[in-house]
Amino acid sequence: MQTVIAFIIVFGSLVFFHELGHFIFAKRAGILVREFAIGMGPKIFGMMKGETMYTIRLLPIGGYVRMAGEDVDKIELQPGYRVGLILNRDNVAEKIYLNQKVQNPNVLFLEVERSDLEDGLWIEGYDEEDNLVRIDVSREAIIVENGTETIIAPLDRQFNSKTVGQRAMAIFAGPLFNFILAFVIFIALALLTGIPISDPVIKNVVDGSPAEVAGLQDGDVVKEINGKSVSSWDDLVGIVQQNPGKALSFEIDRDGQAKELNITPKPFETEDGQTIGQIGVYSPIKDANILDAIVFGAKQTVEFSTLIFTLLYDLIVVNFDIDALSGPVGIYKATEEVAQYGIYNLMNWAAVLSINLGIMNLLPLPALDGGRLLFFGIEALRGKPVDRQKEGLVHFVGIVLLMILMVIVTWKDIKLFFF
Repeated sequence: MQTVIAFIIVFGSLVFFHELGHFIFAKRAGILVREFAIGMGPKIFGMMKGETMYTIRLLPIGGYVRMAGEDVDKIELQPGYRVGLILNRDNVAEKIYLNQKVQNPNVLFLEVERSDLEDGLWIEGYDEEDNLVRIDVSREAIIVENGTETIIAPLDRQFNSKTVGQRAMAIFAGPLFNFILAFVIFIALALLTGIPISDPVIKNVVDGSPAEVAGLQDGDVVKEINGKSVSSWDDLVGIVQQNPGKALSFEIDRDGQAKELNITPKPFETEDGQTIGQIGVYSPIKDANILDAIVFGAKQTVEFSTLIFTLLYDLIVVNFDIDALSGPVGIYKATEEVAQYGIYNLMNWAAVLSINLGIMNLLPLPALDGGRLLFFGIEALRGKPVDRQKEGLVHFVGIVLLMILMVIVTWKDIKLFFF
């Protein structure tokens, strides 16, 4: 149960902030957002607030913000349709009923002749006395069809009516918010746990450890190990871990005086079966003020982003290996392992996953945010958009291929962890 809760919190937070980025910048651009969804597939919870439906869906493989004007969103009233209209005091239609009987004496029924629910906002048709009438439609009018209510989207509130810059920002904001989330988590970690010092300064020597037995003390600065210069904590850890059970000569600085100690790292077997050396000291930590925490958060975000970009390059360009990919099942199992080491490790894991999600979505692949941004770039260079049908076909093919890859990776993870 602990793992399930941890996974829901981590996954939900990552997807929520990603979609929140899309949502905020779409609203800033004046785009009508029809749905804010966490998860995919069948809806298990939904709540209408304002003009947006907020939903939680069954499959934990992402989420989406559905904007007016995207995909199949256009509402058209074909000639011959019989519609029922609820008018306000100014005789402007506020509700339009389609394909259903309406038991309301105040409804005006029309047989549609022509209509414009995007630009002019009017319906023209014949009333029950066969008079041709024209009714203005409110910008917030609701279409009711088979019991489902949908707010109309005037042209200026549709995604495709906005400038290239506004559309690009609404799409780019999703990955951007993933980087912002990681940045905020790293800041919180710095304030809660302190900031690791990169210098090879000894602190918190464990009782009975090889370091204590050899005489290593808090405050000692390691200068060399076996003649190799040590300039950072990572240098110290790397040499120690690579030499389990081997005597090492440490040259240290203690209060300005040079000393030499012989320490033999104790062998330790990791979960993946590797044997590394340990001497029983911890990385020094310093308390962080808000400025230190912000700098630390920025550095961590940049460092992990660089690392993930490098790993992706190696995976995709140098040596593609599907075994290196993980889907929701793999992330669940990794979250289970990390959660065992406490909330701070889980927070760090969430930050790294958030950066990974942001980077993956920026890849210039069809159906991903990066693929859509690529089309916006082409539009900006050409001065006109790519044919919508052709672009839609590219994204559709991309979605199909991504779903196939997701199924393959998920099955691989299931066989790896459960069989």
